[in-house]
Amino acid sequence: MPDPAPPPPDGILWDIAGEYRTLLALPAAMVLQVAHPAVGAGVDEHSVFRTDPWGRGERSIRSLLLWVYGGEAAAEEGRRLRALHRDIRGTDTRGRSYHALTPANYAWVHATGFPVYLRSRACLGQPFTPAQERQLYAECLQVGRVLGLHDRDMPQSLEEFWPYYRRILAEELEQTAVVRDLVAVDRPLPPPDRGPRTLQVVLRVLWPVLLPGLARFRRFLTIGLMPADARAAIGLPWTPAQERRLRRFGHVVRTVTPHLPARLRYAPPARRARAGRN
Repeated sequence: MPDPAPPPPDGILWDIAGEYRTLLALPAAMVLQVAHPAVGAGVDEHSVFRTDPWGRGERSIRSLLLWVYGGEAAAEEGRRLRALHRDIRGTDTRGRSYHALTPANYAWVHATGFPVYLRSRACLGQPFTPAQERQLYAECLQVGRVLGLHDRDMPQSLEEFWPYYRRILAEELEQTAVVRDLVAVDRPLPPPDRGPRTLQVVLRVLWPVLLPGLARFRRFLTIGLMPADARAAIGLPWTPAQERRLRRFGHVVRTVTPHLPARLRYAPPARRARAGRN
């Protein structure tokens, strides 16, 4: 069988997945993922997000961009991820045995991207039309196939997706230990260890001053860019005043982003792939 094809270069994901404003929503998607007891237990017991947060984040972004922009490398990355998760198993907070590659668990991790895309786009860009939502969901299904999901594992239409999504919110999600860690403002976080050496030195010196504000901003965006029904299901607080602040921030991002050059708008793998398409 041929490898599943990644999303097409003329599609929606090629336009949005590699934008920095879209990448701002990745923490919101991750919180929605780990609020599932099985996924949260797997991350809690097997991930290095506490000991190597910057490396973990960098690897996640690199992998995500390969799914969309990687061409023939996309399917290979999907196989690598499945091999990486093959031995992740244990018992979740409800006493149930879990395995990372159980279709229901693996599918939920992927499914969270779609509602977060919709919410972040509504806040930081122009909301999708109904036709664009359908196209985006179809492209998300393509990415799911790249990741090794079968069509039977995922709702195949929006009419099937929303009841599935609401059922998971109502029956499964909870405020796991990993959720609490990811939205905490007092969790120890080392300065970034990536980038130019000079920048790393400067950040180490200024980190005690910068960290409290960055932690609050991270929590603000993480909770704010989650769909409202997901926030409610997990029990994360969000006020009308915070929503107004997010809308003001989004207005600035929405106004500035279209005028930025590609090097300031897209992550390098997305920028290179888009340049090679033209």
